[in-house]
Amino acid sequence: MGLLEGKVALITGATRGIGKGIAEVFAKEGAKVAFTYAGSVDKAKALEEELSKITTAKGYQSDASDYDAAQKLVEEVMAEFGRIDILINNAGITRDNLMLRMSKEDWDTIIRVNLDSVFNLTKAVIKPMMKAKSGSIINMTSVVGVKGNAGQANYAASKAGVIGFSKSIALELGSRNIRCNAVAPGFIETEMTAALDEKTVQGWREGIPLKRGGQPEDVANACVFLGSEMSNYITGQVLNVDGGMLT
Repeated sequence: MGLLEGKVALITGATRGIGKGIAEVFAKEGAKVAFTYAGSVDKAKALEEELSKITTAKGYQSDASDYDAAQKLVEEVMAEFGRIDILINNAGITRDNLMLRMSKEDWDTIIRVNLDSVFNLTKAVIKPMMKAKSGSIINMTSVVGVKGNAGQANYAASKAGVIGFSKSIALELGSRNIRCNAVAPGFIETEMTAALDEKTVQGWREGIPLKRGGQPEDVANACVFLGSEMSNYITGQVLNVDGGMLT
């Protein structure tokens, strides 16, 4: 019996990288999985087929940064699955540039996709979770949201905002038995990092105490912990999954 047996998880942005890793590990741990994707229909179908071999799973094409779309998504998931026990706000993008060259559009897009989306989905799941008198909301932040990073002022601001948001929601909803925590990945090796040259990647690895990059499964395992009964007395926290990068 898995650690998430009987639970329903809604995961945003799950057709690649960390999101896909979370969906796969959650399915193995017994959760029923609803996930969103933006435009990768083929990837979404492939993931749905993969997950459906071991659990109930369904993909929804939805824009997490659109408030009305988020409301509709939760309504559809509730109609299909009957409940939402775990929400993982994972959808996010980067538009890196030095502040001197960063456009207003680059700023607005990152805030909308990375921060507004967290508000939208959290707002949408609050009522069903309050009715169920339980729930775990897990928001994906980043080590960059904790320490900042040159060339990523927009991304750092959005991820720092996720941390403040998570702590506030934990305070608001704790009395309703709804927990809210954030996970801060460090250098996680995904399709995006595979495009970097080896010298850059090795430089990152050398700066990490464990001397290696993380895998999507490492982040997924942290989410399993925060979504399961093992973390029933943990809320309002930021769990760094970074190989000791911020130590």
